[in-house]
Amino acid sequence: MLTTFDHVTIAVNEVDAASGAYEQLLGSPPSWRGEHPDLGTAGALFALANAVVELVGPGADATAATGLREWLDARGEGLQALAFGTDDAARCAATLRERGIRATPPQPGEALGADGVRRRYQTVDLSPRAARGLSLLVVEREGPALSASREPAPASADALDHVVIRTSDAEAALALYGRGLGLRLALDREVRGARMLFFRVGGVTIEVIVDPGAGLSDAFSGVAYRVRDLDAAHARAVAAGLSASEPRDGMKPATRVFTIRSGTCGVPTLVLRDPSRDTARQGAEER
Repeated sequence: MLTTFDHVTIAVNEVDAASGAYEQLLGSPPSWRGEHPDLGTAGALFALANAVVELVGPGADATAATGLREWLDARGEGLQALAFGTDDAARCAATLRERGIRATPPQPGEALGADGVRRRYQTVDLSPRAARGLSLLVVEREGPALSASREPAPASADALDHVVIRTSDAEAALALYGRGLGLRLALDREVRGARMLFFRVGGVTIEVIVDPGAGLSDAFSGVAYRVRDLDAAHARAVAAGLSASEPRDGMKPATRVFTIRSGTCGVPTLVLRDPSRDTARQGAEER
């Protein structure tokens, strides 16, 4: 049903400024700039080896982006949505409903690039109640896949490693991500006194941390990017003016990490080096 991890969406107040910040953070320019005419939003896409990072903000003069403006007014900039990929949106929607998950029929969408090229897609949105308050969707794309404009340097982000979600209900998470969406449960273990569930799809891990105090709704809690040279990535981030912690050992053996504290548009951000999950970009792996 789900074939890839498609993208994370980060809601921002102003796309031009946010795009510049993420070019510094990720170490590569955006792969696409444009707008969503029907939604009244502007966007920038950064294509990594296994996923896309989408920045989306209200269009300068659009009135259609009322919902996004209200979201930003209430919460500020931050991680807004996760999107998985499918080859058949209609079948995906039907399968989700068969599994007891409320989801919309496929809805057509269109993005107009700054180059004048139109990219079309269909989306299936899970109901907020089914997704425990999060924005989760599935995307079927038409036409050529988006790819990075060039091979990333070792100091640049090569891949999206994981997305962190906090929940108060482990069984609900297992039902949603495992039995509902069909993601592979790669690991279920206790780390530093907290139960953690690791679901994987398309080379990306959905890391669910069970927190009894998280409340009735789940919450996005950050992202992590992989690089091939952590020390060079740290030096590049500091030289770009970002506030970053000193490199340290990660929880997983043989990994090293550092935290970026500024320029993330409200998204808690980790950079890591994991030799066991090196990504070979074969001429820029497509998304």
